[in-house]
Amino acid sequence: MNRPFKLSTIITVFACVVVLVALLVTDILITTSTNERIRAHEEEKARIVSKTVAKSSIVIESLLAEEQAEALQVYTSDVQAITEMLFVVVMDIEGIRYTHPDPTKIGQFFAGGDEQAVFQGKAYVSISEGTLGESLRAFTPVYDDNDNQIGAVAVGVSLESVTLALAQNHRSIIGGTLLGLLVGLIGAVLLAKYIKHTLFNLEPYEISKLLEERNAMLNSVHEGIIAVDQHQKITLVNEAAIRIFKKAGISGHPTGMRITDYIPGTTLERVMKTKEAVHNDEQSLNGVAIVTNSEPLVVDNQVIGSIATFRDKTEVNELAKQLTGVKTYVEALRSQSHEFKNRLHVIFGMVQIEAYDELAVFIRKIVELTSEEELSISKSIKDPVLAGFLMGKMSYAREKNVRFKIAKDTTITEEIHIEVVKALITIIGNLVDNAIEALAYSNEKEIELRIKTINESLQIIVADSGPGIACTNLEQIFDKGYSTKGPNRGFGLYLIKQNIEKLKGDFSIETNENGTVFEVILPYETTTERGSI
Repeated sequence: MNRPFKLSTIITVFACVVVLVALLVTDILITTSTNERIRAHEEEKARIVSKTVAKSSIVIESLLAEEQAEALQVYTSDVQAITEMLFVVVMDIEGIRYTHPDPTKIGQFFAGGDEQAVFQGKAYVSISEGTLGESLRAFTPVYDDNDNQIGAVAVGVSLESVTLALAQNHRSIIGGTLLGLLVGLIGAVLLAKYIKHTLFNLEPYEISKLLEERNAMLNSVHEGIIAVDQHQKITLVNEAAIRIFKKAGISGHPTGMRITDYIPGTTLERVMKTKEAVHNDEQSLNGVAIVTNSEPLVVDNQVIGSIATFRDKTEVNELAKQLTGVKTYVEALRSQSHEFKNRLHVIFGMVQIEAYDELAVFIRKIVELTSEEELSISKSIKDPVLAGFLMGKMSYAREKNVRFKIAKDTTITEEIHIEVVKALITIIGNLVDNAIEALAYSNEKEIELRIKTINESLQIIVADSGPGIACTNLEQIFDKGYSTKGPNRGFGLYLIKQNIEKLKGDFSIETNENGTVFEVILPYETTTERGSI
């Protein structure tokens, strides 16, 4: 693939071509006009000289006397020299010369063949070739006092002199053309540099490539993106944004429209006025909940617009749920790994000091405890994912010196749909984690989990022996971001509520200084039944 020409080269060449064409056209027009003007000037000059000589008394007297007087020759020679004519010839009515630049031609007939009309009383200008070469000739009849024609005067201008005058004039025009071309070239170079600087020294093909890459990147992201200029007109919107707008029942392509006309109530206008970003702002587009981040666009300390990224809140919630589930899995595995390492260290120490009897007792207790836990959970919980998760939570609780027990009447006799298991892991995981945190400074650290089916419902109870929840408004603890434990907290209970509402369940809380009891009721169907929770 051939590399495209540089912008500076294109502008310079194009500007030079335009200037050159303009100058050439000007040159042609001026040359043509000047040629016509010079020729007309020479014709008029010859005509005036011819008329002046024809009115001269010495010419009239010589023709009336029919004498080729020497004074007449002197007179015409003086006129010829003063006016820079090629010749001034006086002839009688028969066409016989009375004067001529070459005295040997006096007395001979006028040559050229274009003189006949003057003997019929006509004054005119013609071009013909005579004894002195090709010339431009002005003929004027000569009359006596009775208006009888007695002869004629012919005044000639050499065409060579006319051509020379035209050539000199044309050289001047060419000089001006070359000077104009030079000025145009310098201007084109300066213009090219200015444009290149304005375009951040990028070539057109580089700008085109950047634009294509930008559009590809904008349309490849899953978040909706929309930007406005300082006049609140939409300048950018990607395909993800269009999809969300269509989902909200907002149709059409908004580029060029005012943002307030297309989507009333956005944060973009407020961001431009306050110059402050807005993050994680929840909005509603005709019933479609979105989470928006808006930023002002600032160039040279001037706000030139604003941009917003947004995503369907349902997708964000789903992602948060999945991440919470993954985090829970990871924490469970980490707890088991940490507990296993601690036990290995104890075993290694006992082997080193050769305390084999004590080692045997320690291993027997570990095996019995693990077997007891595994047997209890596997007997009560038939879903393998949920059972593995609960064993991990028991390990994590032991690591925190918290007694975590599964109630004896806990029963899930069949495997649950995987989507429901994810929701249960989010609900139980966050409740247990909150309980473990609440027991951090308690003397009695105990958590009890009960899961059982009642009719067609699944009952989940998490009870702890902590100090209770210090909040007068219990509904407030489920708000997104609300927490008494510091910043970047307050999402666990919010996600619990979201999952319960999604599964069309219900919950209740009882709390006092002796502990807290969370009860969750969910509709219950197994994978063997039609549908799922």
